[in-house]
Amino acid sequence: MSPESPCPMMGHLRRPQVRTWIEPVVASTQVAASLYDTGLLLVVKAHYGAGGWANHSASPSPRGTAEDAQQRAISNFYIIYNLVVGFTPLLSAYSLGWLSDRYHHKVAICVPLLGFLLSRIGLLLKLLFDWPLEVMFVAGALNGLSGGFTAFWSGVMALGSLGSSAGHRSVRLIFIDLILGLAGFCGSIASGHLFKQNPGHSRQGLVLAACSVSCATFSLCYSLLVLTVPESLAKSSKALAKVETVSGVVGSYRTLDPDQPEKPRVVGQPLPPEKAQPKQAVIVLLFVGAIIYDLSVVGTLDVMSLFVLRAPLSWTQVQMGYGMASGYIIFITSFLGVLVFSRCFQDTTMIMIGMVSFGSGALLLAFVKVTYMYFIARAIMMFALIPTTTIRSAMSKLVKGSSYGKVFVILQLCLALTGVVTSVAFNEIYQASMEKFPGTCFALSSFLSFLAIIPIGIVAHKQASWSKYTDITEK
Repeated sequence: MSPESPCPMMGHLRRPQVRTWIEPVVASTQVAASLYDTGLLLVVKAHYGAGGWANHSASPSPRGTAEDAQQRAISNFYIIYNLVVGFTPLLSAYSLGWLSDRYHHKVAICVPLLGFLLSRIGLLLKLLFDWPLEVMFVAGALNGLSGGFTAFWSGVMALGSLGSSAGHRSVRLIFIDLILGLAGFCGSIASGHLFKQNPGHSRQGLVLAACSVSCATFSLCYSLLVLTVPESLAKSSKALAKVETVSGVVGSYRTLDPDQPEKPRVVGQPLPPEKAQPKQAVIVLLFVGAIIYDLSVVGTLDVMSLFVLRAPLSWTQVQMGYGMASGYIIFITSFLGVLVFSRCFQDTTMIMIGMVSFGSGALLLAFVKVTYMYFIARAIMMFALIPTTTIRSAMSKLVKGSSYGKVFVILQLCLALTGVVTSVAFNEIYQASMEKFPGTCFALSSFLSFLAIIPIGIVAHKQASWSKYTDITEK
């Protein structure tokens, strides 16, 4: 094949296929989610602030106040709600991942989106007909039984990995996270203003809930009617490798870091088994690092919404929306970080940078007394999204494309399960410590974030040792 006549397969791969883009689904889903999250929190706050909290919480201590009792009531609601939302996906998420790999990759996206839409409709009906607050537990269960965010995000990551090469996968997946962040930022900015809209004699939050349902409906319809599954670039690469082998190209090997370019090696000199790439050990260590880091993130985020509602910050509805929006800026800064760091650092180094960033910000958050300090702490967390996304990218390069759905859903299930346990534990810790030191949970999250560096450091050590050995064998 001459240089003047490029491979038609490569020409086909280079042509953009707009219908394979998952970004419109991610964007509309996240706008709906950010509107829903703000709306649910403010509805719960209004419910317990209107006198209902007195019958749903324990009597405050002598040092306690009505605000403390309201905080406990909101926290208790979210303990149950997070348990429902966290545990119900365990019943269906893995089955959806298996069906996605075996039959069609859209299964893990469309089914969760249906439950996602039903849960948003639940909030709308609660506001419209003044149903009891407990109906939101049912809405959360419907969302979880359909796979929830666990199955949905696993499906999104699988489609993103299928449509990207190994060398560009970290950037591709963090770009999807960037879209998620931008959509969440826009939705959070608008959420506080939409919640205050009160057309006619309807209740506050009705406009916000209707907008959330509309965005969720668009996501489901787009996924069913427009979205198509991209052709795996891994399969195309194998086909091209066969063509190149016929032309006389010698076989190649890959280093422990899959982002490193391929290097030629002499045929007939296989690596000894004890020096071979330890994929299983690396995957386990990546799992451990991701779980510990997720513990720190979930612990911080679950308590943060309660922390800003009470003194000394005592945020309003609009401030709440702006505060949630500030968290989504991390998606932008993390994307820019990966874009820059991937040119000069390995995956493990980028992961550790993100963990240090989040741990430092969480530590400062523990001592926040005024609003501007809160935003400084959030700014320090600018690279907090890098670890989990880069870990997913590194794992996708160590498994076959036909197993993406199962691997991602197992990781997401582990994160969801530990997240539920963490949510309950941190809410209990917050209730016990909010009168003496409200920042206790943030300090604990900071410790966990730095602890997560240990398994990633072991992966980096294994990577350096294996790379050093392969360099010696080439000489």
